[in-house]
Amino acid sequence: MQLSQRWVDQLPRSADWLLLGLWVVIGSILRFTRLTAKPPWTDEFATMVFSLGNDFTSVPLNQVISIDALLQPLKFNPNANIGDVVSLLLEKDNHPPLYFVLVHLWVKLFPPLGEYVDIWVVRSLSALLGILSIPAIYFLGKIAFRSRRVGQISAALMAVSPYGIFLAQEARHYTLAILFVITSLTYFTFSINIFFSKKILSLWLVATWIFINGIGLSVHYFFGITLLAEGITVIFLIYRHYQQKKDNLFFTSRNFIRIMLVFLGAISTGLTWMAVIIPKGYGNGMITWVHPIKHILYMISPPFQLLAVWIPMVSLLPVESSSIAIVILSSLILLLFFIWFIPYIQKGIQEVLKYSDCNLSTKGLIVFILSAIAIFLGITYVIGLDITRGARYSFVYYPAVIVLVAVSLAIFWNKSNFDNSILKVKYQILFNPTYLLTIVYNKLNSNGQFAVYAVWFMGFIGAITVLVNLGYQKYYLPDRLISVIKDTASSPVLIATTHRNLVQTGETMGIALELQRRLELQDTLFLLSHKEQSEYSEATENLKQVVSQISYPIEVWTVNFQAPIDLKQCFVDQQKFPQVNGYSYQRYTCK
Repeated sequence: MQLSQRWVDQLPRSADWLLLGLWVVIGSILRFTRLTAKPPWTDEFATMVFSLGNDFTSVPLNQVISIDALLQPLKFNPNANIGDVVSLLLEKDNHPPLYFVLVHLWVKLFPPLGEYVDIWVVRSLSALLGILSIPAIYFLGKIAFRSRRVGQISAALMAVSPYGIFLAQEARHYTLAILFVITSLTYFTFSINIFFSKKILSLWLVATWIFINGIGLSVHYFFGITLLAEGITVIFLIYRHYQQKKDNLFFTSRNFIRIMLVFLGAISTGLTWMAVIIPKGYGNGMITWVHPIKHILYMISPPFQLLAVWIPMVSLLPVESSSIAIVILSSLILLLFFIWFIPYIQKGIQEVLKYSDCNLSTKGLIVFILSAIAIFLGITYVIGLDITRGARYSFVYYPAVIVLVAVSLAIFWNKSNFDNSILKVKYQILFNPTYLLTIVYNKLNSNGQFAVYAVWFMGFIGAITVLVNLGYQKYYLPDRLISVIKDTASSPVLIATTHRNLVQTGETMGIALELQRRLELQDTLFLLSHKEQSEYSEATENLKQVVSQISYPIEVWTVNFQAPIDLKQCFVDQQKFPQVNGYSYQRYTCK
């Protein structure tokens, strides 16, 4: 059975392009709205510093420094070039250099707006790349299912996806990586349809696919999970095809060889990067946060952490509000929405699988997503690195989820058989929440277009939730910590933290940059007391010695200080301070 007849009432091509333009405009507005409202966090500082050709080692350790000294790595470096950026990434960071080189060139396009690099300029590149993912996923949906309608719904969902907005407003490489995931999946879905037919994969397609995959690995190493999941999917489809059509295999040995060339190209690129990076000490201590704690929560939390990523790909409500009532109401609405949404999408997938011309692409995306999830859980439980803790890493299969949802919605687009008799009841019953919910569910299940509008609207509300910082809040909120210090401090302030690597430098730079932006507490001093992983005495003694040499009165605010504190000449403030994301702190008054 062919599905092509279900797509015959699509828009004219001119209107099709106008509608795609509308999604691009909406997506652009959402991605650039409040782009600098949230303070940068450690990973974004790494982007800014390394892209400028600077190094965190310019920040002095074990001594009192000013705001300007702490922010020194954020100053423009006119002598830096692309070679410096690449060298710094290979020696100091744990990511491939392509995105950082692009940021280096991007920043040079803008005139300096101050003494330090502007966060809007750096984030704007990520936002722009996020906008490009909207037309990119349109073509993925259109090519995979030979349907402009699937492409349009994919683009519409991508434009308002809360997860997409979250990644697009960070000065990191995830939106660039998503573009390469989309491109690779486009080649993948196109190729498997040729692979299992009497046609031959062209050498041009194979060569360009290898090139795309190689560049993708130069953006983020986790792009390799995308390629591995594609490989697992091809193997699975070949196995199923052999089981069902043992005597009628359409793919030829030439096709098999050419598809193997694609994955051999990816493997060789990956091995090259491993040879360059791993001998130098991958991560330099920056990936210690993914090591699990061996207790029962570790065993059960990874699947739920993945679930917490899947939901915002489609919708999100203010679940991180300070109001418990809003959190409960938001959670209830999301629960009711997904109680309808999940069975509806499941029925859509079952319907699409009935049609031979879309069966292979649908199976391919399903197996690809499941393979990627299995790889995440395998790395977590077998290797012991809980990468499910990083929501951003799910970029490796995020576009496939969007397209699969889109085709599941598109298949019911022409469905419209709402039972109006359900409304013929007494007026008082309309105030019954259960009855109103029944009407809404009936409308959603019986009208395909209404269902698409509802899913898009929930995505749009989710996007607004992210923009106002009530969902996907930043890991570090220095603005809130500064407000506490400003409202409490009565003497000059010294902010002290323990230091192991650039992560702690970035945590403290967030506080300094916020102070500099606000032009408040400009006489604040900082101390980064270095300690090795298991050595506490050095950091403790350094803090004690530094405080003893400072003119009193002074207030010492220990922030994320991971060592015993011995300040006998100071008094600890026993009052209960508000909790602040990313910062544990304590106040000491020294007079």
